[in-house]
Amino acid sequence: FFFSSPMSAAAESSSALCSTSGAVLSKDEILACIESGDIKITPFDPSAVSCASIDLTLSNNFRYYKPGLEVLDIKEDTNYETITEKQILKDGESFLLLPGCACLGITEETVELSPKLCGLLEGRSRFARLGLFVHITAGFMNPGIKNRQVLEIYNASSHPLALWPGTKICQFIFLKMSGTATYEGKFCDQSL
Repeated sequence: FFFSSPMSAAAESSSALCSTSGAVLSKDEILACIESGDIKITPFDPSAVSCASIDLTLSNNFRYYKPGLEVLDIKEDTNYETITEKQILKDGESFLLLPGCACLGITEETVELSPKLCGLLEGRSRFARLGLFVHITAGFMNPGIKNRQVLEIYNASSHPLALWPGTKICQFIFLKMSGTATYEGKFCDQSL
């Protein structure tokens, strides 16, 4: 037999959605957390919220990897800026990503989370089916962040891919924490 206790009035109300249990926030919980201020997306497009995530937009800022054959030490203090070049596209321009190449992009939106929420940044299946990896590693987004999301983009296809600013390129999945914490690490204020 299954026994269920009645829910409290607070748990049933939409204003309490962000405090309910569960790992991944649903659309209703995301919207309630935006309403309460536990999630802030700037700029916010309500149509970008889906059943369990929000789509984020590719900006016109990119970093491409400079050609080179020197050995790069993978250490804590190695700086990606020394091996990349920044490129800001003009209106109407796309970034051409050749097969087998990677670049860095960044979202147009700033995501701000309360200390009780964290998240995952993932690509969208429509673009993965074209061979585009939108976020190849480091997809965990810490609690308490307030920044734009840097995208580690890779072309796994055999075709050059044109990346267009303004495309809803990735999705942010919100997770409820057990307890609270705030990220204060090296990439608190992400930029390219």
